[in-house]
Amino acid sequence: MNTLRRREAFEREETERLAPFAVCSRASRGRLHAEPEHAYRTCFQRDRDRIVHSRAFRRLQYKTQVFVYHEGDHYRNRLTHTLEASQVTRTIARALRLNEELAESVVLAHDLGHTAFGHAGERVLAHLMQADGGFDHNRQSLRIVDWLEDRYAHFRGLNLTSETREGILKHGCHWEHPVPVPEATAQPCLEAQVADAADEIAYLNHDLDDGLRSGLLPLAALEETTLWQEQHANVVAQLGGVPERALRPQIIVALINFLVTDLVESTGARLEAARPADVDALRAHPERFVKFSSEVEKCKRELKRFLDRELYHHPHVVESNERAARVLGDLFAALRDDVTGLPEQVRERVALDGEARTVADYLAGMTDRFAIEEHRRRFGELL
Repeated sequence: MNTLRRREAFEREETERLAPFAVCSRASRGRLHAEPEHAYRTCFQRDRDRIVHSRAFRRLQYKTQVFVYHEGDHYRNRLTHTLEASQVTRTIARALRLNEELAESVVLAHDLGHTAFGHAGERVLAHLMQADGGFDHNRQSLRIVDWLEDRYAHFRGLNLTSETREGILKHGCHWEHPVPVPEATAQPCLEAQVADAADEIAYLNHDLDDGLRSGLLPLAALEETTLWQEQHANVVAQLGGVPERALRPQIIVALINFLVTDLVESTGARLEAARPADVDALRAHPERFVKFSSEVEKCKRELKRFLDRELYHHPHVVESNERAARVLGDLFAALRDDVTGLPEQVRERVALDGEARTVADYLAGMTDRFAIEEHRRRFGELL
């Protein structure tokens, strides 16, 4: 018996195991720069590995999800969020007979372009870059994998497949991109749709968990939301007397499972009804297939409104966001005034990318920790 399984064996297995509307590795539309195939890894496995080994991926560990890194060791950061979203993604993709490695690659890269201080930092850069094409983290993620990562001898970026890049791009502002962007279609492939939905499931639940742990979320108000009420009742009914220390975590577990199950079953029903012949038919469909049932979508929006009101706009979080805005705003102004403050290898890109975009790239790549230290070095303590 041959104990080795080469890439061709994995590709044959995909054609037998995956749904007809899934993206098979051997049918990939390829990379911007042609490369020899790997002996033991499919093209999407290589995408996943390149993302995980990138510098931008490592920096996620010190980028804010909701709470800045120094507020506590148990709160999620962008890296732990990405890993949790990855696990949800694989579960959904496997259940729908989709390409797990492609879906995982998309979700692992989806936040690479996030700035320090999370969405607060993104809003600052979007405002500061209004006259120079704008800024959003989805487009920045694509810019990182296509251009800013610099690990290879014969091309810039990570040279990912077209399908992974398609899933990363999503939407956003339209500043000039250094290489051709993936072809626009009515819908992205299902694997990209799954990654998008899994990202939402992950952040809803872990932001809820972190908000409760921090004491910022009022439990009494949360208990009035439909999803929390239902899963609280289910946990008590299934487990009986649950110790208080385990009750909230178990409700979070039940909530994740409930949302994943509804998404899989609702999506599966739509696919059964439409029966798209292949991935091209799916891309041409006027609406997304990967969606919750209408009732659960309504309840999910209620929970999102609760988090937006009670956590994301909590005075503590707002105050932290205001400090973040000052840090990035001050650094942006200082570097636009004197680009010699940029590291030499970054400053070399000014001639090619322009001064404003180079400064934005540099700031977007900063971790919370580095941005705070750089601001302290230049301006002293932030009051």
